[in-house]
Parts: sequence; structure tokens; C-alpha cells
Amino acid sequence: MGVIFYQEPQLNNPDMVACWPGIGNIGFIAINTLKSQLEVEELGEIESWEFFYPLKSVVKASILEKLIFPSSKFYFKKRRKRDLILFIGEEQPSHGDSIYARGASAYRIASLVLEVANRFNCRRIYASGAAISFTHHELKPRVWAVTSNRDLKREITTFANVILMSQIEDKREIGNITGLNGILPGLAKQMGFESMCLMGEIPDYLAGLPFPYPRASRSVLEILTRILELEIDYSNIDELIFETDEIVREIYYSLPLETREKIDQRKSNQSYLHGSITEEESNWLKEHLDDLLKKTGGS
Repeated sequence: MGVIFYQEPQLNNPDMVACWPGIGNIGFIAINTLKSQLEVEELGEIESWEFFYPLKSVVKASILEKLIFPSSKFYFKKRRKRDLILFIGEEQPSHGDSIYARGASAYRIASLVLEVANRFNCRRIYASGAAISFTHHELKPRVWAVTSNRDLKREITTFANVILMSQIEDKREIGNITGLNGILPGLAKQMGFESMCLMGEIPDYLAGLPFPYPRASRSVLEILTRILELEIDYSNIDELIFETDEIVREIYYSLPLETREKIDQRKSNQSYLHGSITEEESNWLKEHLDDLLKKTGGS
């Protein structure tokens, strides 16, 4: 088990950007948008059979041909300055009842990603995920940042719409990043890479729902493309935002009036001190989830 390389390009001090699915698929959408825009080439893949249950068996003329597993692929883009490597994992290796990777499988797959980074002399590792926040769905999602050193911390604070995770620690219990989108930059630091995690805000009342939140993906992309000095077309992700906003509005107006009024207080106070929805309100959302998705055409 390991990494299969399709080719061995000569890369110039590349940066690596990695992602897996997570809450709202925020980083996953952002990095896949980069992949589709940059005309990348396939570099290789992690052999998946030890990490994942197969998605399906392929049958041809009644003969079983192969098993299909979630992919974990590397891509690269040659550029005038620093080159770029993208890693996109279609699934996190789950552990028990959790949808997030934990334990030996998480450490192993993150180590394999960083072995590739080391092989091509990557300078810096970026990851991206979700920041569950007491924000409002009509506000522009901020990007929470965690960095591996003070120089990166100073650099990222020069960008608009970025907030350091430490700046809000006194407002709520924060101190960890769940899953591989958090494990990877932490392990990268231990292995001597510069690393950074960029997390797009998602409202707490939407975080448990099974659909993407591309508004936050766009916020992450705006920061990431500035850091990497890339220019991309946002029209595809804006189209996805428009479609998702329709679903979010339907869900919002299906909430009890008291809950909506509580959420709307956040629009006039961007310090986000009003707190989360209650457990009762969260349970209401879960109980009515199927009905809400049927109403919005999301089932």
C-alpha cells in the first residue's frame, strides 16, 4: 500500500493544497473549483483498498471486472513562479460511527500525502474545512485561519475577511479542527513544513444538514487565490451559491418564528455573541429534516 505515481515531473518548490469532504464540503468545493479552473495534470493516487470500503463492483457482460473505491488523487500545475500540487480525497477513512478519520488510518493517509509533499520539495501545505459559527446565512462568511508559525500568522492577517482562531477563543470553546483537514496541517508542522488551515464560516443551524455551503467555499477561495497569486472565474461557484441560497431560504422560513428572530439578531451584531440555537431547536431541525428537503427539492 502506498502512492502510485503516473508521472514524475520536475516541479519548482511547489505549494500543496489538500482537502477531504467535511461539514458543508467547504474546502472540498473550493479545491475542486481550483482543479477545474487550472487545467491540472494527474500526478498520482493513494491506493485506497486498505482505507475504504468499495463503492461498487463493476460488471461487464455478467463478469465482475473490478471494485471501485473512493479516490485519493494528486494533481499538479506548472507555473511561472512556484508550482502547485493539489490533493483531493473523495472520502475520509471513517472510524466507528464517526464520519471523520481518526486513529492509525488518519495518521497513515496524512503521512502518505506528506510523503508526496516531501518527494517534490513542497514549501507549504494548505488545508481547508468548516468553521461552525454563530453567524447568519445572509452575512458574508469569514475565514478562520490557523498557521504553523508567527510569520504565517502575520502574513494571513493582512488579508481582508480573515480572522485568527485565537481571536475568538474567548467567545466560545475552540481549540481543535476535526478530521483530516485538521490532522494534515498539524502533522505537516511536525514534519517541518509550513502549514495553514483556512476554514470558512457556516451557520450553526446549517452545519448538520446534508448539503454543501458554497458561500463559505467562495470566501476560502478568495483568500487562497490571493495567497497563491491565482486568477480564477467564480461563475460556476456563484451558480452553486444561487441554487443553495434558495434551499437555505426555504429552510430558514420553515423554522419557528422565535428561532428566526433569535438568528436575525446576529445580522446587527457581527461580534456573534448571541449564542447558538438551543438543543431543542437543533432537534427540531433534525426531526423535520426530511420534510424540509422534500419541500426544497433536495431529497
